[in-house]
Amino acid sequence: MLLLNGQIQWRGISTTVVVELIILLALALAAVSYVEWSSKVAVAEFMSATESSASDPNHSSESPVQAQSRKGSTGCPVGKRSLPTQLAPLP
Repeated sequence: MLLLNGQIQWRGISTTVVVELIILLALALAAVSYVEWSSKVAVAEFMSATESSASDPNHSSESPVQAQSRKGSTGCPVGKRSLPTQLAPLP
């Protein structure tokens, strides 16, 4: 900001810069905290899913390829339809 006599208000500029740095620091800390929190939640969800699937009495030890070949080419136990070979055009 320039005054009418041509002097720059250094105090106002320095105050603005300090406030902007504080805001940027706060945003950076918030982003890091969010990423850490969401990572912990994701790991906890993953661990609970793997523990529940491992302790499932209906859990099969066969590989997905074996299960698919047993069920048919589509993997559907009810309909043993073949997979489509061409895509239909959109209307």
